[in-house]
Amino acid sequence: MAVGKNKRLTKSKKGGKKKAVDPFLKKEWYDIKAPSVFSVRKCGKTLITRTQGTKIASEGLKGRVFEVSLADLNNDEDQQYRKIKLCCEDVQGYNVLTNFHGMDLTRDKLCSLIKKWGTLIEANETVRTTDGYTIRLFCIAFTTKMPNQMKKTCYAQSSQIRAIRKKMVEIMSEEASKCDLKELVQKLIPESIGADIEKACQCIFPLRDVYIRKVKVLKKPKFDILKLMEMHGDSGNEDTGAGVSREEPLVEEVKGLKV
Repeated sequence: MAVGKNKRLTKSKKGGKKKAVDPFLKKEWYDIKAPSVFSVRKCGKTLITRTQGTKIASEGLKGRVFEVSLADLNNDEDQQYRKIKLCCEDVQGYNVLTNFHGMDLTRDKLCSLIKKWGTLIEANETVRTTDGYTIRLFCIAFTTKMPNQMKKTCYAQSSQIRAIRKKMVEIMSEEASKCDLKELVQKLIPESIGADIEKACQCIFPLRDVYIRKVKVLKKPKFDILKLMEMHGDSGNEDTGAGVSREEPLVEEVKGLKV
């Protein structure tokens, strides 16, 4: 290009070059607090940009969903195949108070359950809990051989599959509609619903590996801080000091001095 043809090339840009600023200098760390249903309450940390003008940090955190392994929440390695979703409901100081938002099985666990020569049966049901949460439960089960069976396969007939699915839906709706969200989570963790389904379907066809593979929270009731604090139990009384006992002899000495 000939010199002087493009006059803009010689001029410097207005304001000069901006300095590169580390974005992490503007961030703040918050502690994630799990509900009292789980044994480990402090389950992680999360980042958010500091409050600047009208952009408030706590407002940006509300609604944030965290996915945590149940093994970390309960200090039990046998439960590592379960993933729990926790949703931020409120922020108190540097503590993010969460509530149950969903549950899932890990992909490797789900793949390990699937085997040849059997039938996979799935069912789902949308249930409303007593405290106003609309929840969808997904159940999975696999047929297994009868005792002393010689035949290689254990496929269920379509009429048996329909009967098993009907039983699944009945038990799921019965178990979930009678309790609130906290009680439902307490039922889901030890797999009591899956055990009930397996027992009830034994007369139709023998089943193995019956799990509630997924739980979705579809609708939530209007936010209530009292109910959230109930879910967190004694979360507000964690850092209270120890009570000091009053020593009576010292008080008597002081009284004696005054006289």
